[in-house]
Amino acid sequence: MFSKEFFELLLQVLKSWQVIAVTIGLIVYIWLVSYTTKSYRRPRVKKAKVKRAKNSAPAGDSGPEETHDSLDSNDELGLEEE
Repeated sequence: MFSKEFFELLLQVLKSWQVIAVTIGLIVYIWLVSYTTKSYRRPRVKKAKVKRAKNSAPAGDSGPEETHDSLDSNDELGLEEE
């Protein structure tokens, strides 16, 4: 299917220093781009969390809610009892 002349020409082209240099250049370029993208995709190092004592209350919990004995729910709304 291939002629002998075409095969010899193809081998000469593949063995030329220009083709080898461009191939090596492309490989280095692709490696550099993939290395850069991988380095930006890595998650950032997270800071260690401060451990709290087991008996202390969580920061969001302020304890039991305060009740107002002097105020009735009707007084808050401005309603009068009849």
